[in-house]
Amino acid sequence: MMAAFTTLVSRTVVLPQRNIDTDQIIPARFLTTTERKGLGRHAFSDWRNLPDGSPDPAFPFNQFANASARILVAGRNFGCGSSREHAPWALTDLGLRAVISSEIADIFRSNALKNGLLPIVLDDAVVDELLANPGIELAIDVAARSVTLPDGRSFRFPLDAFAQTCLLEGVDQLGYLLKQLPAIERYESVRQHALMETAHAS
Repeated sequence: MMAAFTTLVSRTVVLPQRNIDTDQIIPARFLTTTERKGLGRHAFSDWRNLPDGSPDPAFPFNQFANASARILVAGRNFGCGSSREHAPWALTDLGLRAVISSEIADIFRSNALKNGLLPIVLDDAVVDELLANPGIELAIDVAARSVTLPDGRSFRFPLDAFAQTCLLEGVDQLGYLLKQLPAIERYESVRQHALMETAHAS
């Protein structure tokens, strides 16, 4: 069960690089676990540390000002590369709830939505503005499929109805199906009764 995602107001943390692939999000050496908890400390591991292993103070996720940021704004083609589901696991464990870019890889987008991480695609001009102004506060409304900037401008983003429902209800695909179980059982009961009546009639 995931936390329901209806609205979010948060500062942004920015990674302006393009083509951030899943191996950069979570390097392959950390894929030996199926546990999601704890993966956040390895997110962007090769970028977060200096050659001597100490944290790089210049890297955004090492800066105290970004500790509470829940929205990542990244360069074009975010999440490309392999299909590892550990990538959205690492980002959510890092505390993120949404990723904004002008292009997000399809497989990453699918994996993100299954794990309660909202991938938001906005026009290049809007994303360029966000990249140029790190740390601004954005308001995300999942029901309205919109992102609102501090000056009041609002931009809609694509989100299919099923993914939207899962986010709003805080369920993954399996959780959604399990919630339909009473209706499924009622349907099966009515159908079985109808089949029995047909059999008796013949």
